[in-house]
Amino acid sequence: MNSSGREEFDECLIDMYVPVYAKVDFAKFDRFSKLIVNGVAEDNEWGFIRETKNYQDDYGVTDVTSVDLRCFQLKPGSSVAIATLAAGGTLGFITDQGIDHPGPVQFYMAKAPDGKSIDSWDDSGQVWFKLHFWVIPLLQKEFNGPHINASFKVPEETPSGDYLVRIESIALHQATAPGGAQFYLSCAQVHITGAETGTPGPLVSIPGVYTSGGPGLILSQSTVPTSYTPPGPAAWAG
Repeated sequence: MNSSGREEFDECLIDMYVPVYAKVDFAKFDRFSKLIVNGVAEDNEWGFIRETKNYQDDYGVTDVTSVDLRCFQLKPGSSVAIATLAAGGTLGFITDQGIDHPGPVQFYMAKAPDGKSIDSWDDSGQVWFKLHFWVIPLLQKEFNGPHINASFKVPEETPSGDYLVRIESIALHQATAPGGAQFYLSCAQVHITGAETGTPGPLVSIPGVYTSGGPGLILSQSTVPTSYTPPGPAAWAG
């Protein structure tokens, strides 16, 4: 497995036991509405992040074939500003309520072709790559939520350009059957400067990267899991 998520991943594999869900409050869900750039959070919601369809009620996406799985946006990004970050810096997202459910939090990016405006670029097709993930532990003794923000380092080798930066938090507390996993996500618009050498990948399509009930999207509440691998491709570390 790629080292970009290894440390956090190892920590969550210790004595995982799903039936303790009943002891944890999972009433809160996620709406990622503020971006953090090198540790500095924006003051207002939806400044650099495309406003999502759950801006009022925090509901998630359950259909992995829906275009909503991409950015869950109300409209393209013409009304959203573009943040700037030098490759090697950090990006993060702040939730309105906190991540209170077990499951992976993953980060993807997609680069707009040179000469294309990120505001109106068609981000369909195999243009997305994963950068990082971490996993909310499944045992109450390890659960230290709610996690109010989630951040990651952008590799120094990330090519310069305009990107959509996507966060997804996958809630697995009801994922005992296909369609039970709940996706909470949003996309920020970020201009990356500094590097030209990297080749991010593997590239995947969103939707298309997951299948309903596929690996990492089903979690039994009657057995003790000995391992867990988040869904999707390997994370690119630069």
